[in-house]
Amino acid sequence: MRHRLLGMALLLSFVAGTPLKVRIRVNQSGVDMEGKLGRGWVKGKLGDFLTLQRGFDLPEYERLPGTVPVVTSAGINGTHSEAKVRGPGVVMGRYGTLGQIYYIEQDFWPHNTSLYVKDFKGNYPRFVYYFLRIVNYDSHNDKSSVPGLNRNHLHLVDVIVPPLPEQRAIARILGALDDKIELNRKTNATLEAMARALFQSWFVDFDPVRAKAAGRAPYGMDAATAALFPDGFEVIDGREVPRGWQRGVFGEIAENPRRGAKPDDVLPDTPYIGLEHMPRKSISLGDWASASEVISNKFRFERGEILFGKLRPYFHKVGVAVVDGVCSTDILVIRPKHPTWYGLVLFHASSDSFISHTIASSDGTKMPRTNWSDMARFEIAIPPINLGRRFNQIIEPMVDKIRANILAARTLAALRDTLLPKLLSGELRVPEAMRMVEEVV
Repeated sequence: MRHRLLGMALLLSFVAGTPLKVRIRVNQSGVDMEGKLGRGWVKGKLGDFLTLQRGFDLPEYERLPGTVPVVTSAGINGTHSEAKVRGPGVVMGRYGTLGQIYYIEQDFWPHNTSLYVKDFKGNYPRFVYYFLRIVNYDSHNDKSSVPGLNRNHLHLVDVIVPPLPEQRAIARILGALDDKIELNRKTNATLEAMARALFQSWFVDFDPVRAKAAGRAPYGMDAATAALFPDGFEVIDGREVPRGWQRGVFGEIAENPRRGAKPDDVLPDTPYIGLEHMPRKSISLGDWASASEVISNKFRFERGEILFGKLRPYFHKVGVAVVDGVCSTDILVIRPKHPTWYGLVLFHASSDSFISHTIASSDGTKMPRTNWSDMARFEIAIPPINLGRRFNQIIEPMVDKIRANILAARTLAALRDTLLPKLLSGELRVPEAMRMVEEVV
């Protein structure tokens, strides 16, 4: 009954969006070392449970074309033609991102900035991945001027390990949440690719116009939408554009609202997005922190607005805000001047050609920055407003679904991170956790 009530409370707390705070005693490994052991659970040292080994050096100039992931301290960083370790495997950051843990399904090359599990000693690899995520690595770095993890120190950490059947069950529960999160991520990538392909076809390559000019019906398009496109081009200022469209610049359809926010004016639980939270080449902004530690001025943004990383724009960090919040001043907030232009603004701002324009116009060498004045001068073809409206009708449900998937993934991740120490300490048993996960997956 106690575990059932705990499970219900945890689940309800995440549905409501408010994590439930539960006290748990932890030792240096992060798991409960007090009380009675569960049946088959064994106390020991981490080195009795697995063997860690430093990865292998592989400079970028020595990498050959291939599909083998190279796993560094920061995760997968490129590929190579040769694998050093058979998958599935577990890798942790040794330098830089201390204690970041990565689970790799396929054969891989662990970089020398990482440690990898050389021998699982009969334990279940995916369980090991989750188990290593709760170790407090800060207390095990070598304290040098460049802190790093010492595998010999880690091997001496006290741990409690469940038997193999329970390892598999725990990994299955936590893995179901991670698998759903990954499915949401892939769905978002597919939705973005579909919307971007449509944008490219309609407003950059002008495929429907070219089809009609050649006497053909535009491919995959209903008659009402096809009627919104002309059947030829005209030259304006030496540039060819669809007949009836205008040559213009990005600043004619978009603007940069500068809503400053001083630290004292920002509530501690306000979402905060810095460049470190923004993925490359993806409009899905699913990561943010709280503003509780903000000590400098920021910009405010609103849900649906577009955030553009202006520092080192070649990193291609552009995305849609899914919540209201504040952001770093190294991020520009962009919004359409009229709702009709939302789709054009979003996909122009996140396009490769727009990024190339900002790179070419950036100031500085080591830390180049772009600015709104240069961004606003990016040349575009501006369609009639009814065509912009039609594009919005198609892509807005896709953007809405991306937002819903991001929020769902954050709820799933929060539930996973709360279940993780409880399952690995034996405080929450597998059947209760399984019922909780089945409610949300």
